[in-house]
Amino acid sequence: MLAENDAPTETDEALLDRFQRGAFDYFLRWVNPGNGLAADTSRENSPCSIAVVGFALSCYPVAAERGWMTREAAALRTLATLDFFWDSPQSPEPDATGYKGFYYHFIDMERGRRIWQCELSLVDTALLLAGVLAAAAYFTGNDKKETAIRARAEALYRRVDWHWAMGGEGTLRQGWKPEGGFLHYGWEGYNEATILYVLALASPDHPIPDDGYAAWTRTYQWENIYGYDVLYGGPLFMHQYSHAWIDFAGIRDDFMREKNCDYAENSRRATLIHREYARRNPHSFAGYGKDFWGLSANDGPGVRLKIDGQERLFFDYAARGAPYGPDDGTVAPWAALASLPFAPREAISALRHFCARYPGCAREDRLPSSVNPTLAGHGGFGPHGWVSPGYYGLDQGLVAMMIENYRSGLIWNLMKRNEYIRAGLRRAGFRGGWLAEETFGS
Repeated sequence: MLAENDAPTETDEALLDRFQRGAFDYFLRWVNPGNGLAADTSRENSPCSIAVVGFALSCYPVAAERGWMTREAAALRTLATLDFFWDSPQSPEPDATGYKGFYYHFIDMERGRRIWQCELSLVDTALLLAGVLAAAAYFTGNDKKETAIRARAEALYRRVDWHWAMGGEGTLRQGWKPEGGFLHYGWEGYNEATILYVLALASPDHPIPDDGYAAWTRTYQWENIYGYDVLYGGPLFMHQYSHAWIDFAGIRDDFMREKNCDYAENSRRATLIHREYARRNPHSFAGYGKDFWGLSANDGPGVRLKIDGQERLFFDYAARGAPYGPDDGTVAPWAALASLPFAPREAISALRHFCARYPGCAREDRLPSSVNPTLAGHGGFGPHGWVSPGYYGLDQGLVAMMIENYRSGLIWNLMKRNEYIRAGLRRAGFRGGWLAEETFGS
């Protein structure tokens, strides 16, 4: 059965256009226009996630180019956001907005102060700053607003003390709290932190040493899964977040030169592994197949039920992954669509399948955080099983950006021109491809 507005004659371009617009509209509805803070989710009383703000800042240029908002409106909202982060309190006090140029993971939507005793988050600050730099690369005009955007972006980036964030260790820490200092773990194994290291290496004022990145890559796990040689990272978001801003096709660091691969190809292989895992469906979850796949960090049912005589635990929000789990039958349809630049045929096929098989679950052309069909008819759940209520800003921002990168390469091309992105990649040992082209300032 096809969704009413998803006729079989709809072209791929039209299909992508409406789901990209639906994803972007999250930032028109769940952002405080006065300070630019973006809600973590669409649920009532959700706080701001600073990472979601980074995605919002990156999506405003997309909206301006697509005609979904004027350039002036995009610039006004961007400048309001950058002004807020520049003016917000930076101190070791527990109710500040940030410290040492970093920001707390979650802050109040109105006042912008830390909530939930959350951590000063390195990677979420990096995602925020990636959006800040994308905005600076787009707004190149000489008028007062666009000039101010570039000045604010430069100041925000240069304020960050990346070296402090190593906490005296060989690699970057994951976070810091005023109550107890640095969290007692760092980054190990491949994940979404590539953009974090690129920005930390490029800092003109507080950089980390070159060997910090090399120390991280030494923890990588190279495996052969389903016949694919791959740098393992279980959840799909690990293979997508840094790629939303950086085009890794054709550029290689020391690790990938040794493997005769690059990170874009690695993400393609990881995507196909997820698809193959769903096709094999080792745990016999409902719905899984070649067009229903994608495990990532997403919402979950958070219940324990007996199904077909077997007691199963269904997680709440968790980073699900393939093939080693965790997996409880909860699929993130947005994660398949966000794989569009790596496996377009498979991603579009998955989107069409979702629209046809789960009509009504993609309300307003916006994919939910997750769906679990195994719960259909159990525990009071409906015919589609459990469907995540509301939307997550990270999911929607990533979808809008990855569709744009597939369609036009806009965000990738903006970041290729950014001196800090180029410098950070080179200090990390990346060579070749567009980094060697004079067009992008080599």
